[in-house]
Amino acid sequence: MFEIKKGFDILAEVGGIKTIQEARPVFEKSMDKENLEKLYRINNDEALLKIANSITMCRPESVFVVTGTKEDVRRVRELSLERGEEAPLAMKDHTIHFDLPKEQARIIDRTFYIINEDEEVSLLAKKIFRKEAHEYVRQYMSGIMEGMIMFVGFYSRGPVGAKASIPALEITSSAYVTHSANLLYRGVYEHFDEEAERAGIFFTNVHSQGRNRREDLPNARVFMDRSWLTTFSMFCTYAGNTLLLKKGNHRFAVDLATYYRLEDELSEHMFITGLRGPGDRITFFAGAAPSGCGKTTTAMVGTDFIGDDLAQLWIADDGTLRAVNPEKGIFGIVQDVNRESDPYLMKALREEGTEVIWSNVLIDENGVPYWVGNGEEPPKKGVNFQGEWWEGKKDENGKEIPMSHPNSRCTLENAAIENYNEPIAEDPGGVPVKVITYSGRDSDTMPPVWVAKTPDEGVVLGASILSAATATELGAKGVRRQPWANEPFIPGPLPDYMKAQFIFFNSKKFTQGNRPIIAGLNYFLTHRARGGQGDKLLGEKRDVRVWLGWLERRAHGDVGAIETPIGYIPKYEDLKSLFESDINKDYPEDLYNKQFSLYIDNIIVRIDLQEEAYGKEKNLPKRLFEVYEEQRKRLLALKDKYGPIVTPDQLKGESGP
Repeated sequence: MFEIKKGFDILAEVGGIKTIQEARPVFEKSMDKENLEKLYRINNDEALLKIANSITMCRPESVFVVTGTKEDVRRVRELSLERGEEAPLAMKDHTIHFDLPKEQARIIDRTFYIINEDEEVSLLAKKIFRKEAHEYVRQYMSGIMEGMIMFVGFYSRGPVGAKASIPALEITSSAYVTHSANLLYRGVYEHFDEEAERAGIFFTNVHSQGRNRREDLPNARVFMDRSWLTTFSMFCTYAGNTLLLKKGNHRFAVDLATYYRLEDELSEHMFITGLRGPGDRITFFAGAAPSGCGKTTTAMVGTDFIGDDLAQLWIADDGTLRAVNPEKGIFGIVQDVNRESDPYLMKALREEGTEVIWSNVLIDENGVPYWVGNGEEPPKKGVNFQGEWWEGKKDENGKEIPMSHPNSRCTLENAAIENYNEPIAEDPGGVPVKVITYSGRDSDTMPPVWVAKTPDEGVVLGASILSAATATELGAKGVRRQPWANEPFIPGPLPDYMKAQFIFFNSKKFTQGNRPIIAGLNYFLTHRARGGQGDKLLGEKRDVRVWLGWLERRAHGDVGAIETPIGYIPKYEDLKSLFESDINKDYPEDLYNKQFSLYIDNIIVRIDLQEEAYGKEKNLPKRLFEVYEEQRKRLLALKDKYGPIVTPDQLKGESGP
């Protein structure tokens, strides 16, 4: 059983500070009067000891306590520019940050969970035992900030006061990382003590890029101490490895939901967005998708955008499912972001008035950022993630270097997005979620949208996500299973997390009519997969609005559906009406039949793949395999009756009117 505060605290051991009395001289030696006064307004002894031990371990020249005031935020940005971590661009308040050429994504090959001798972790995770991690941190983080400023920031992962929000410390020698944190997270300095008391915990993150040299990258590590809710990051600058409140602390939140808040909370890799339906009602969605599978695009389709990446969910006292976004900004992939597919985001990126940190895109000679898939005329030369760039430039292996890195990013506040509903997003009561969606990158099997018939089938739907490996992870290749699109961030054994999912979505705490529907989305069906030629998509990005619109109505019982072995699919007449009313587009019935016919053999292969993979895990809930077997039997019965391809009309005949 996973336990908090089990084993010794590595930060305390390396830092050597055990009491507040020992900490005070450390603070007084490393801080000027202004920062000392700021720090002493914090009364949480545990937090003060974490900071003191970070100072004695890293040995910075000085310490800057970031309180979230306009003056502090402005000074952090200025320091990032002065130190060359960022550079100004032509548009006001836009800057560019370049990571090292060999560190453009999460270093999954050098990311480890720190565990105790008798603990288990996910089969797909890397682990390091506490004693070994202690030695590595002692060797490589001792003195890593010599001659530098240490920034100490106080943030909240969620609106202050929300049930699922957790405060966190971000301790770093990077002004760029602190600048990013100021855009992405809510400052909680004024409320840190009370929030730490309310939550019962806080997260601690310690990072330093060191000298930011290419030769140090082999020694780069991200360590996540599950027991002590502390992350260590060294010799890297890419925000996915350094902005540890994001995916590092998300992992801790997953642990808490799985082991300490069973049936009460979930911590998910999900967007949150609202869609206005009939009568101007707002229906809120939370949806999971691996990177590169349309998660941000789906979130932005909503009329009332809340967040594009992470969600903290809980069952409220009134029996509704509630959600908050732990972030207040976007650290988003920009490849293929353009005016057609992402008009709200493009407006924020291309018009004055928004502070934006760009990373690893191309900067032309006029100081304007460009990226692959932006729908604009590209420049012939500029500076990008590999240095000087010109059209047709090749790397040492003869491969053409793209204009921008596939994982190039933009960082900005959600408030800059025109469809962001800030009052609702900042409500500590959360938004009421009625629809949960799961999607992957599936070119040949599942229809564009379908709804699970039971909570159990919904959990299995989430467990069955597939995707292609993307540029967000160094060292990842090929087609990947991505259970709940959260698998890379599940620290413990997958059976524990799966059990928590079954318990949560079957909870009797949901009141009548408030249990969410669980749906699958698939934007990647190709013509080739449905009897045509080529890999062009069988649809367009803007069709997403229709799939969500149908789910919005389905959640309120406004539309019927056709029952199938995999769940409920839409009726043609409902989709045709939505295509006309929502995106002013014709929707021919032959396209509907291609998209929503069941290709039985493909689905059976998918079930076989999942069963084989999950069969390697121990102690999985039996219900998973029961659902797969039930679906297989019903699918094979359909195949015996109609053949390998079953049309919606045939399915309609099976399920009745």
